[in-house]
Amino acid sequence: MSAPPTVLITTDYLVPGDEVDVLLRDAGFATRHRPRRGVRDRDELIAILDGAEGALIGNEPMTAEVFAHAPSLRALVRSGVGYDSVDVAAATRAGVSVSNLPGVNANAVAEYTMALLLAQARRLVPVATGVQAGRWPRENGHELRGRTLGLLGYGAAARAVVPLAQAFGLSVLCTTNVPASDRHDASVRFVDLPELLASSDFLSLHTALTPATRNLIDARALARMKPTAHLVNTARGAIVDETALAAAVRAGRLAGAALDVTGTEPLPADSPLRDVPGITVYSHLAGQTAEARRATGLEGARELIAALRGRPRSSLNAHLLPPVKPPNPTEGTRTT
Repeated sequence: MSAPPTVLITTDYLVPGDEVDVLLRDAGFATRHRPRRGVRDRDELIAILDGAEGALIGNEPMTAEVFAHAPSLRALVRSGVGYDSVDVAAATRAGVSVSNLPGVNANAVAEYTMALLLAQARRLVPVATGVQAGRWPRENGHELRGRTLGLLGYGAAARAVVPLAQAFGLSVLCTTNVPASDRHDASVRFVDLPELLASSDFLSLHTALTPATRNLIDARALARMKPTAHLVNTARGAIVDETALAAAVRAGRLAGAALDVTGTEPLPADSPLRDVPGITVYSHLAGQTAEARRATGLEGARELIAALRGRPRSSLNAHLLPPVKPPNPTEGTRTT
């Protein structure tokens, strides 16, 4: 009897024996857990991919060189929404299906976005820091009601923000490339980017990182915003020109920013974002709830199984690949 095909799992909160592991093994796959903690170099990534037909990964840089050194790989699932760490074109050339998990953590991100809006409006972090330092800060905050929230992007997370924001009395504007026929919320006013920047009291980023969106929020964009406005980013750090943002907040041209993501993570010691009053940097937590993690792990495993059987549901490139021959194990047969 031939050995079962191997799948690699690098997502750091998935462990041997958990329900994701059981699901994959019940489907006839052998699992190899190599959780990513910190930076993983190219050679280590190539080594742990050796012989793997599928992979459920976190943010590893899946470059053309990595794909070239992983000839057994047939399906890759990114355990999250963003896939900017994956060279999808190189994967396609290598015959590897690449999937992400759109919408899997939308509710977690939406709730977290509202938490950041409230923290900025009521100055919760500087107040708590001041108390910790022995002071008793009493400066005014602001209410959300009656203000305008601008959403850059209209994916699942942004759409989940809308009813929460409206419950707080915020008006919602949005800039998106989503076709008008797919914009189903009549309570959201869709505008172009210059109007979004100029009209928003809070600008929340929910768009993918692409060549077109890299450094989209630069000095010129920031100059269009109200000096009383706040920027919130739960998308990707590189969408924002961090040097320009720090300069704008220091100069009083922008009230502040709450950033869950940065261009380099963890935040470097020499980052321009450090020690800027009004800017609070968090540690990429928007999608990190127990509920979202469980859903992500299970949905990622199901997508990996489906992709390896030639029936991916959320592949970014399956339409460009030749038909996939399913692996040998019978569906539902467990190996140990």
